[in-house]
Amino acid sequence: MTVSFELPSGKEVTIETGKLATQADGSVVVKCGKTMLFCSAVSSTSVREGQSFFPLSVDYQEKFAAAGRIPGNFFRREARLNDYEILTSRLVDRAIRPLFPKGYMFDTQIIINLISLDEEVLPDALAGLAASAALTCSDIPFEGPIAECRVARINGEFVVNPGRTELEDADLDLIVAADSNNIMMVEGEGQEVDESAIIEALKVGHEAIKTMCEAQLRLKEMVGDRAITREVEAQPENEEVHQYVDNAIRAEVLKVAQGELNKKQRKDAFKKVKEDFKAKTLEEKGEEWQTENKELLSYYYDKVQKNTIRMMVLEEGKRLDGRAFDQVRDIWTEVDYLPAAHGSAIFNRGETQALTSLTLGTKTDKQMVDTAYETGYDDFILHYNFPAYSVGETKPMRGPGRREVGHANLAARSLKQVLPDDMTHTIRIVSDIMESNGSSSMATVCAGALAMMDGGVEIKRPVAGIAMGMIAEDGKIAILSDILGDEDALGDMDFKLTGTSEGITACQMDIKIDGLPYEQLEQALHQAKEGRLHILGEMNKTLAAPREDLKPHAPRIVKLIIEKSYIGAVIGPGGKIIQELQELTGTNINIEEVDGKGHVSVASNDKASIDDAVARIRKITFTPEVGEDYEGEVRTIMPYGVFVDFAGKSGLLHVSEISHSRIENVEDVFSEGDTVKFKLIDIDERTGKLRLSRKAIMPKADGTMPTKEEYMKRSDEGRSGGGGGRRDRGDRGDRRGGGGRGERRGGRDRRNRDDD
Repeated sequence: MTVSFELPSGKEVTIETGKLATQADGSVVVKCGKTMLFCSAVSSTSVREGQSFFPLSVDYQEKFAAAGRIPGNFFRREARLNDYEILTSRLVDRAIRPLFPKGYMFDTQIIINLISLDEEVLPDALAGLAASAALTCSDIPFEGPIAECRVARINGEFVVNPGRTELEDADLDLIVAADSNNIMMVEGEGQEVDESAIIEALKVGHEAIKTMCEAQLRLKEMVGDRAITREVEAQPENEEVHQYVDNAIRAEVLKVAQGELNKKQRKDAFKKVKEDFKAKTLEEKGEEWQTENKELLSYYYDKVQKNTIRMMVLEEGKRLDGRAFDQVRDIWTEVDYLPAAHGSAIFNRGETQALTSLTLGTKTDKQMVDTAYETGYDDFILHYNFPAYSVGETKPMRGPGRREVGHANLAARSLKQVLPDDMTHTIRIVSDIMESNGSSSMATVCAGALAMMDGGVEIKRPVAGIAMGMIAEDGKIAILSDILGDEDALGDMDFKLTGTSEGITACQMDIKIDGLPYEQLEQALHQAKEGRLHILGEMNKTLAAPREDLKPHAPRIVKLIIEKSYIGAVIGPGGKIIQELQELTGTNINIEEVDGKGHVSVASNDKASIDDAVARIRKITFTPEVGEDYEGEVRTIMPYGVFVDFAGKSGLLHVSEISHSRIENVEDVFSEGDTVKFKLIDIDERTGKLRLSRKAIMPKADGTMPTKEEYMKRSDEGRSGGGGGRRDRGDRGDRRGGGGRGERRGGRDRRNRDDD
């Protein structure tokens, strides 16, 4: 069974079911061009004992065979998910998770595999469609369908699911998830775009998604009985218990919520309310009733507490910590905190604190990225760590989880937009969250920008981030700036925005309610801009622009661009020359070919060492230009002129070019080792031999300087006549019997020099 539809760009997308993995509850293959995604959806029919949360897992994995490649790891097989696969899994998870029934506790697994790859069709934009289609064609309870698509602004035009090559020219790149009526998830980046561009992109993406949802419904009709949703026991409701809980705790919860307490005080106060409630229930209802209604009591306790706080915010216009809706928490910042790092910063906002370090490396420090599409290298790395102590808890150290990978990616995308165009270093930023009460990823963005500026990285502008929230009920809406962790948990929207004073660099949005009007979204964007500018102002009080120089102990890198033909000369046979250069100068030298040129990076903590290495490389790669003035050293004196060495090259300064007056004996003018200034007047196209002229830079008898036409004319005459009018001297030498030998010795000497 197959359905097809066409994207606004003209690309055809096909969804097929019933051919692969028919024992799964639902399975589909989504195809666009040569890109094919297989997706399966399976949900268990029994709940594990004591299950208290919805156990949904979404795993997107790329098969290397899809691109005709063998994995580059030791085992030569697909292993743990890489960061790209984790990020794509998160895009799907965040879009579909809110659409399962409340209280649905059945183990559910979504597996998405890239099984064929078209180099121009990006699979991440189709993963959400594949997951939704598999669920829609199954009997699993799912309030879909939904779909995801990419919207990019390319040369001022919005394009849905552009090709990989097209995307390189985009200044805005968003992934949008929605159903036919509501947008529920947005993530992407932009090159300092304005708020109106985000709104327009969402509208374009939503229209395309409506077509995708319609196609899934057509496919569901074809599937027939198999797609009839299984019966699931509804969330238990007991008005008597609900009313009992409401009467017992609402007033106490409200008292704590109105107390403007800090995180720990509020946590302890709510804990006491819960303990008092348990004791009261035991006293009034008895142990048997309490045990019998344990799950209902827990369910209604959380529901009443959440509702009480939400109504306080909406009706009293008051937040948990007493701030106004658009007020940002108090901020303090510090830079240069870690003396051994190449740059560092602390960003503290309320009870959220990020300690961020900057490390500058060379090209050998690039991170290898091995995906099905290609093996590449990344020279900007950002790692985000969220240790348990940041929230006063204990937890085993298991390495970064999906949340850490997602937050790091958002922060990295935010900061990448302002990196210098001619970045020479590999940059690694590490953000350790020291304490957290909401918006730690946004604190990472702020601290990361400060750390780079502290380290002398010439970013274009500082970047700040802010997390927005929203509470909406009964027609009332409160949009909250710089949300707390508790406000995130009880709110209806988590909207993170980062940017400079000029525009937005990245965004991430999750909406938990239906029917958010674009007007409200626009209000949230503009309120976020005000908050972002305020935060930038606070950051500027500490450091407003990059420092003029790197830290004294940071590696310095000088970049040279050489002709492709000289790459081999610098490297040498078996790397001999470049290894000798590194050993002699104490530097780290890297060469890579980019756009037909050799890009040479010379790195060291010592400026003198870099200067030495650069001078040696310039000597190897020096290309003299006709008409330019140079200075060299006389190496060999012959009757007909002198051979001059300069910048690793050798050329002939003929006796006729030494002076405007006649020179009878060259040795009367020069000795070996003398320094001489001259102009290069010709390079023989056939042999590569260099002709030099000293008199071209000397005043004539009338005090005037020779013109370009004059010395170039002599050069032409020299090529055609062999000596530019001075052949008689050579002839006399031949007749004397010594000149011929001199010429032959000179010829051998010049050949050796040309070989050098």
